[in-house]
This record gives sequence, structure tokens and C-alpha cells, in this order.
Amino acid sequence: MSTQYRKATSEDRLAIADLHAESWRHTYRGAYRDEFLDGPVFDDRRAVWEKRLSEPPANQFVVVAEEEGRIVGLACAYGGDDEQWGTLLDNIHVQPELHGNGIGTGLVAEVVNWCLAHHPDSGLWLWVVGQNHRARRFYERLGAIDRGAELRPPSAGGGKRRQVHRYAWATLDS
Repeated sequence: MSTQYRKATSEDRLAIADLHAESWRHTYRGAYRDEFLDGPVFDDRRAVWEKRLSEPPANQFVVVAEEEGRIVGLACAYGGDDEQWGTLLDNIHVQPELHGNGIGTGLVAEVVNWCLAHHPDSGLWLWVVGQNHRARRFYERLGAIDRGAELRPPSAGGGKRRQVHRYAWATLDS
């Protein structure tokens, strides 16, 4: 099966939101409250993606991965978001049953290509929840370096602060 990558449109918002919510439900038990993951996570992500795709900031880039017309992955980045660290890779999610098929690597490559075209002097970085060992290994395989951890509140749904790691690439071509 061939994976196609393209820039997201506002018509993709519900599919993106549902993928994002399902990915959180699969990955973040214990990092987010169960009441949130079992309840309003879908409505929460739909509101987020409605805003992101209907009123995108100038530095936002959202790319989706499709297989047979179905969105199976997404990445969202904010160019030059941080003066020190550069472009923030804010979200990257792949259908859980498709992990390990290269879709995530393809999404990161799309973000890097966008950065090189639009923010060539910017680095690339992201936050990774400490308990998400699979994602941490993934980014390390792609050359990202763990630059340290801190306690931060969940980005949605409330709950206790949890350890997140800042991963960054030394250069965009690494």
C-alpha cells in the first residue's frame, strides 16, 4: 500500500481530530486523566483542529499521510516558534496499527522539507511525554537528542503535571 503525503485542508479537520484523539487514547493512559480520554477527548480535539485549520497562524504547517484516501497520519509544526530551539513539531500521530511502517518517518521528512523551504535557519524540536518510550526511541533513531526533561501540565484535559522531554535535532539535515 502506497502512502501519500499532502498539506492538510480544512476539510480534513474531523479525520485529523479523530486520529489525534484515538492516538492519545492509545498512547497516553496515565499521562492524561482516564475521564478525559474516555469522554471529551474527541470533542476537545475537534475544537482544536477546527480552529487550527480554519484560522491557521502564518507559521503553521499541517501535513497528512493518506492510504487509499484515508488519513492515517498527521504532523503539525510551527515554524520559528522558539528563538533558541526553532520550529516546534507540535503533533505527530499515526494510526496505532500502522506504527513501524515508515509513516512517521515520512511525516518528519515532510516537516523537515517545509522547514528547509520556509525556516532554513531554524532548528526543529518537540516535547515528548516521558512515559512514551516508543516515541522517544523513534526520535532518537531519527537523530534527535534528548535535551532534558521538566514537569509540565497536560496540554488538554487537566490532570497532574508529568515529565516531558525536549528533543531537538542539531541540524535540519541530521
